[in-house]
Amino acid sequence: MDRHPHPAAPSADRRRWAVLAVGLLAMTAGCTFQFGLAYLIPALRGEGLSLGEAGLLAAAPTAGLLFTLVAWGAAADRWGERWVLAGGLALAGAVLAAANAVHGPAALGVCFLLAGAAGGSVHASSGRLILGWFAAHERGLAMGLRQTAQPLGVAVAAVALPTLAAAGLVGALVFLSAFCLVAAGLVAAFVRDPQRASSGAAERSGSPYRTPVLWRVHGSSALLIVPQFTVSTFALVFLVDMLGWQATEAGRVLAVAQIGGAAARLLSGWWSDRAGSRLRPMRTLTVAIAATVAALATASTTPGGTAVALVVIAAVVTVSTNGLAFTAVAEHAGNGWAGKALGIQNTAQNAVAAATPPVMAAVISGPGYPAAFGAAAMCALLAVAVIPVRAEGGTAARKATDAKSSDTAPRASHHPRPARP
Repeated sequence: MDRHPHPAAPSADRRRWAVLAVGLLAMTAGCTFQFGLAYLIPALRGEGLSLGEAGLLAAAPTAGLLFTLVAWGAAADRWGERWVLAGGLALAGAVLAAANAVHGPAALGVCFLLAGAAGGSVHASSGRLILGWFAAHERGLAMGLRQTAQPLGVAVAAVALPTLAAAGLVGALVFLSAFCLVAAGLVAAFVRDPQRASSGAAERSGSPYRTPVLWRVHGSSALLIVPQFTVSTFALVFLVDMLGWQATEAGRVLAVAQIGGAAARLLSGWWSDRAGSRLRPMRTLTVAIAATVAALATASTTPGGTAVALVVIAAVVTVSTNGLAFTAVAEHAGNGWAGKALGIQNTAQNAVAAATPPVMAAVISGPGYPAAFGAAAMCALLAVAVIPVRAEGGTAARKATDAKSSDTAPRASHHPRPARP
């Protein structure tokens, strides 16, 4: 049992922002190697690998996530977030450090796979921390902040990895390992698990998967991964191969785009809090994703300034919906199921994320970039139809029930507080 004080009530304790900040750093560390290895593709190709082989290595950490996300979520539901988050990151850092001692692409791929499996703890645990520490009226903003970790991690990779890899992969792997280990130490030192209700509403009402709402959110989110990872994986290669840019120059431009993506996630979370809805803003942004990537498919037939601008816009808009989907999943699942539901959400997304780079590499090597971007736009159009906007009333009811349960649950603390009026 955690001996540290717990919050008196959602949004009543200022420590929630410190917990969010450290959780954001932890998830950024994980995302830097899980989703940023695309920025090692030029270096890997320089060592004799084909685009397809380098794409497989870049996707290996994402594939590793598939084996552990639900298990990490169940562990967080059972034992708490703090040590699950710290332990997974520490193990990932150790594996990345060991990757410098292996030889050959197959062994390197295994290390990336294992590091991804270990680092999967950041996705279930950090999201569950927000559900426990933040009230519904600010949860969209908080989850939006948390979800900025993915574009921030990719931005860190875009700036650091091409430069470090110019002298060999060793420096890049040392950096990724150190980032994970430092983040794990900060989690252990500063993160505290939120209070848990003694008898959650979710336990009384049973599995939230008895209705199709969560399945549809999972499905639409998985479809949206295709345009997101098509752009994030091949934007740098597109600028280098089609426009003759240097990898470091392209990396800097795309890092700025990732900062824009982080801002887009933050603004979409704020918007959802004001609108009292997660899924209506998500559908609107999904329409924007489909239109932008379709325009990029057209512009990529004759690469030029328009294509560059659309690559940057697409890098921003394709990541804007993730926080909304995660918030919707956590709120609909409730406290008793949030870890497992977020694990399932991440598994669905990362299954598609792992498949997207090698599949799109094959498409690019054949029909070319217009076909790849066109297929990605079609996936976004399908997602528009799958998002269960009409079912959001049930999610709102669950949020109200969870809030009432949290307010009436006994408080665990070594420092008694005055009774609330």
